[in-house]
Amino acid sequence: MDSPFDVLRIDSDADEREVDRAYRQRVMEAHPDQGGSAREFRSVRAAYEAIKSGTDVEEWADDGDEEWDLERESVDDPNRGESRVEYLDYEVMADHGWTLDDEDLFEKASAAGLDASDYGRILVQPNESILQAAENRGFAWPYACRGGACANCAIAVVEGEMTTPVNHVLPPEMTDRGIRLSCNGVPTTETMKVVFNLKHLPSLDELRLPPRPFERAHLND
Repeated sequence: MDSPFDVLRIDSDADEREVDRAYRQRVMEAHPDQGGSAREFRSVRAAYEAIKSGTDVEEWADDGDEEWDLERESVDDPNRGESRVEYLDYEVMADHGWTLDDEDLFEKASAAGLDASDYGRILVQPNESILQAAENRGFAWPYACRGGACANCAIAVVEGEMTTPVNHVLPPEMTDRGIRLSCNGVPTTETMKVVFNLKHLPSLDELRLPPRPFERAHLND
């Protein structure tokens, strides 16, 4: 069986930066949106987590054969009801000279007569991530890997709470500021206010991946 280093296609003496870079590349290649498979994607994640946790190469187990639903992992919660999410496009926010620190940010957005693609509200069902909810209602929010390995789908949580089951890219100083991943982020409060399209935030530059699946999916939009 391949070692976790073989799965990520790196040397066993690779440093942390090389491991992170290799994971981001491999998770992009392995994702079904990119022509890979759920099994390969899970193997890549398992390999990365094994290396990061210091699991002995002789003890690591490739769990890629386990049954797994890529789109719904850690999303279903029968005890969670609908969540109403108010959203605003970061790029539009910046164009108006508003900032994430504005206490009346969403009041300004509500009064500005913005297009529904830039500002509005969506209902997030118990079996949806925030990104899925936006897509299921016809909106094209950015994404790349859908596996918690890039910041393309990042959002800023201005109000409310959510859980992000998988996050291999955002450092604590960013999550402490309310930055989360929408690809697998699930609301845990009845209402939320979020700013999406956060990939334009300068501090996220090095955490983005080429958005090839997103660009291909919305080529004709």
